[in-house]
Amino acid sequence: MTYHPGILNQELIPRAEDYSLLTDLYQLTMAACYTGEGIEQRTASFELFVRKLPEGFGYLIAMGLAQALEYLEKFRFTPAHIEALQSTGIFAHVPKQFWSLLESGNFSGDVWAVPEGTAVFANQPLLRVEAPLWQAQLVETYLLNTLNYQTLIATRAARMRDVAGEKANLLEFGTRRAFSPQASLWAARAALAAGFDATSNVLAALQLGEKPSGTMAHALVMALTATEGSEDQAFAAFQQYFPNATLLIDTYDTIAAAERLALKVNSGKMKLRGVRLDSGDLVTLSKKVRSLLPDVSIVASGDLDEQEILSLKNAGAEIDSYGVGTQLVTGKPVNGVYKLVEIDSIPVMKESSGKMTYPGRKQVFRSFVEGKLKTDCLGLADENHLEGLPLLQLFMHKGKQIQPPETLATIRQRTTASVASLPQQTRQLENPIPVTMIISDKLHKLTEETKKKPALVSS
Repeated sequence: MTYHPGILNQELIPRAEDYSLLTDLYQLTMAACYTGEGIEQRTASFELFVRKLPEGFGYLIAMGLAQALEYLEKFRFTPAHIEALQSTGIFAHVPKQFWSLLESGNFSGDVWAVPEGTAVFANQPLLRVEAPLWQAQLVETYLLNTLNYQTLIATRAARMRDVAGEKANLLEFGTRRAFSPQASLWAARAALAAGFDATSNVLAALQLGEKPSGTMAHALVMALTATEGSEDQAFAAFQQYFPNATLLIDTYDTIAAAERLALKVNSGKMKLRGVRLDSGDLVTLSKKVRSLLPDVSIVASGDLDEQEILSLKNAGAEIDSYGVGTQLVTGKPVNGVYKLVEIDSIPVMKESSGKMTYPGRKQVFRSFVEGKLKTDCLGLADENHLEGLPLLQLFMHKGKQIQPPETLATIRQRTTASVASLPQQTRQLENPIPVTMIISDKLHKLTEETKKKPALVSS
């Protein structure tokens, strides 16, 4: 058979109706094999977690659940999807029941997850899917893509908020550096949910019910300076249309620009809300600008990250707001994995070196003392006797969401509380120490029993 690419939309822009195909090939081939072997409808449980935190991170902030649940609710295969798959020739030998399964099926399982904005650690499930095996398998790729990326953004945003402090404004400027236009929207949401004040992404802001925030680029200053005669005229022109605009003052001579603006502000000829510094020695420049413009807000930008924000604060920089882009929406990946832990009520585990998993459906029980995290215990989902607050909640039952969507304000408050509850040694940027997690006796016993089960080898 010959593959006919024209069956689907050829613009590489993902449409919600095509998300079921936004997966790795082996998910589909495994589902076909399950069907051929007659086990596709067996109830399976998969858990999504990280084996270890990214280097230099003491915790993660779970994010991406909203997109994951939306995807699962809309998960289905259309006749066009099936025709496209058949045309590849890859599935020439699969049983006919596989196509019937795709044609009639949608996601009908349960989803347990930690609420967005919750601090989590290595080997703690962020999410568990309990569904017919073929469904639970097919959704792996999309769920990992969604939770891995948004958890990274949320964690970076939470760390930046933690070091910047409550009073500083944090502005998300990462759209041009995000890994795709769609990723930029979810990156903006993750940043806002984890503590940022605003995003420059207009579409994201408007869809989220927020007001977009931004300043200007050097291009405007250069273009108007060249055509209208001076940098001051460029500033005046922009302020004519946007009276409360923050002016970018480092296109030519930062201090000279600040001195000229100060003369106009002090003489009453201009009202100025803010200025932005995008280059140079931000500590020295911000202090000088503050001395010239004491009542004007100072925004800093230019490849800032949490380490740089902390360094600027420690050096006494006079900065009120930080615009963060590249270092927020890119960086060290969150390497979440999605592993089968139970099938047909039979606990299973992976035993390969360095990649061992714990068997069975699990729950995280978190204990606090005076508002501070005391300990986390990883136990089995049915261990009701364990002390602590169970983190994973039921968000989807039989393919339908059972909890109302949360507002950004609610998730932001949870993020703030989660970070504040962590020990200082876990929050620190230099050599952070993650919270130690204990394993319940019952989970430990099940792990040892599962290890002892011999692998079946045919002759």
